Amino acid sequence: MAESKRADAKPKKPNRYQAIIQKIFDHHYKTGSKSFEFTREEFVGIAHELKIALPKNLGDLPYAFRFRWKLPDAIVATAGKGGEWVIELAGRAKYRFRLAKLANIVPNPSMIAVKIPDSTPEIITAYALSDEQALLAKVRYNRLVDTFLGLTTYSLQNHLRTTVKSMGDSQIEIDEVYVGVNKHGEQFALPMQAKGGNDRLSVVQTAQDIACCKEKFAGLTCRPVAAQFMAEDVIAMFELALDGEDVKLVEEKHYKLVPSDQISADDLRLYTKR
Repeated sequence: MAESKRADAKPKKPNRYQAIIQKIFDHHYKTGSKSFEFTREEFVGIAHELKIALPKNLGDLPYAFRFRWKLPDAIVATAGKGGEWVIELAGRAKYRFRLAKLANIVPNPSMIAVKIPDSTPEIITAYALSDEQALLAKVRYNRLVDTFLGLTTYSLQNHLRTTVKSMGDSQIEIDEVYVGVNKHGEQFALPMQAKGGNDRLSVVQTAQDIACCKEKFAGLTCRPVAAQFMAEDVIAMFELALDGEDVKLVEEKHYKLVPSDQISADDLRLYTKR
């Protein structure tokens, strides 16, 4: 009986965010297009056309597809082999669909996780209010940016909100900004993107973090990094770089924060051989 009900079930309708973004894409896309722009104002007419309620926060609609959700299958299908659609900022309340080689950074599940003695204060672990905040705190208290990059780094500011002239004075937010120095005295700006829960690491956020560093920290070497919670409290760390218009992965390492007595002699011998 249950199988019969499943067979007779109607296909699930797209939610209003999916319906609106699909219409935006259909209105602008032409076969062979590699980029096109749209504005937030267009959501109003489309919602009226589709007879659906507008989201209270119009900016949340593009944000959802930039960082949380996959685009509708019909949009994904037009990208072709080796391409992915991303949504970039193109000005105030203005956005750009662009065909890129990579849309999201996904941890490699086959990588070994290096055990690190957990230095997170217990009171921080007890009262962290969100996955992202907990992740940023763990990275900060355990100096994982230092370990990962081989630099001495310091947290300058978290949740930095600013505008970027090169992106049409678009407002952006960087999850956390570190500054650092190496043994030669070279100084670095290290914008960090951190994601926990269902959010995804996005190349468009990395691209806008790099653009911000070029304007705000012009004298420093920019090395964007990202962190992602994985299963069993493993933290994936990434270094990224801009190659032309595309963000590329430079390096990936995984770390597991544990009590020091859970790091065995065999673990240490393994790490000396790497």
